[in-house]
Amino acid sequence: MPFDLLIRNGKIVTSQGVDPGDVAISGGKIVAVGEIPGAEAEETIDAKGLLVMPGVIDTQVHFREPGMEHKEDLESGTRSAILGGVTTIFEMPNTNPTTTSKEALEDKLERAAGRAWCDYGFFVGASAENLDELGNLELLPGSPGIKIFMGSSTGSLLVGDDDMVKKALKNGIRRVSVHSEDEPRLRERKEHFASSTNPADHPLIRDAESARLSTERLLRISEETGRPVHILHVSSLDEIPLIRRAKRQVGRVTAEVTPQHLYFHGPEAYEKLGTHAQMNPPIRSKEHQDALWAALADGVFDVFGSDHAPHTLEEKAKPYPQSPSGMPGVQTMLPVLLTFVSQGKLTLEDVARMGSENPARLFGLRDKGTISEGFDADLVLVDPKRKTVFERSMVASKCGWSPYEGDTFTGWPLRVILRGRTVMQEGHVVGQPSGQAAQYNWKE
Repeated sequence: MPFDLLIRNGKIVTSQGVDPGDVAISGGKIVAVGEIPGAEAEETIDAKGLLVMPGVIDTQVHFREPGMEHKEDLESGTRSAILGGVTTIFEMPNTNPTTTSKEALEDKLERAAGRAWCDYGFFVGASAENLDELGNLELLPGSPGIKIFMGSSTGSLLVGDDDMVKKALKNGIRRVSVHSEDEPRLRERKEHFASSTNPADHPLIRDAESARLSTERLLRISEETGRPVHILHVSSLDEIPLIRRAKRQVGRVTAEVTPQHLYFHGPEAYEKLGTHAQMNPPIRSKEHQDALWAALADGVFDVFGSDHAPHTLEEKAKPYPQSPSGMPGVQTMLPVLLTFVSQGKLTLEDVARMGSENPARLFGLRDKGTISEGFDADLVLVDPKRKTVFERSMVASKCGWSPYEGDTFTGWPLRVILRGRTVMQEGHVVGQPSGQAAQYNWKE
């Protein structure tokens, strides 16, 4: 019996190495990897000169549906993901209405069915009204778990004080993803800078101390409750010793770093991009960026996440601080990481581990994240040498812009395969949307 699909002559990338070999696929699953002599298939792809990588799992995106579809919706957001080599996304709950109930989660799942280009999961947001229900909400089909905003950002979700955070962490067992900024200090700093109209003040308003204070509080409460926590978009050197120590002593803490915090730094980013560089937590100085890179090399971070957070050009053109925080990134995450590889700052093994394998493991994704027998055939064929100038015309997001416009990437996804079927080829989606709700094992 021939295979459905055979990918020959590529270099297969996992966290364990980059090795030549073939990948055989049947029924949407990987059925053989390595040397497969005499194999036949209904379709054969010659991947000579290409990398065969696991599809990226982006565990932090904001696709704005329902309520803000003028910025993004589930179709355009997942299309952006597939074009960038992302085959599974976890979408955040700060939509309108917020995803804080069973009904709101089911509504998102219904909206995604038949429209999503990649596989998907939807976080449930913790709020003052649902803290007692979180243990049940986190186990609903279609969700990777609970998201907490300890500091206010885009949207109305906020679990700011220690009693609320403790109650949230006591209700449930799965890893909780947390936006960690200290709300009292954010309010104090915002008042102090009330007259500022300069986006370069953003990292002074949402300063490193607000991140440190919040992360220190979160880690203390995590230890008290025994609840695993995942700290999103770590941005400051001040948080790193806390996270490193907690990981060594407790072992249930994980952390994310974004490509944009590794790529951009102030004040240059604000001089070049203005409010387009505005995000929460902020792009900080070179000193903080250097600390993030050192922490990455030291194993402090577990995953890459894009924090794709689109706003329209008209919204971003508002004078600071009326301009909203956030930038698109799901389409460019893999090209940015591949560019870091070409610069010698990362390895391909790092990208496979933090971009695919660890996200699947930490959130209990079933049959996702690596190129192994029995796993979903979610694959990206990458030309590691292709240089691409990223132009505004290439942006698939409804927001219509990117902070990387005019920048040259080295390494580019040429083909994306989702559960054994080609869904993107040479910069164009193929066929009809076939994304499904991701399945979970409920255990790491």
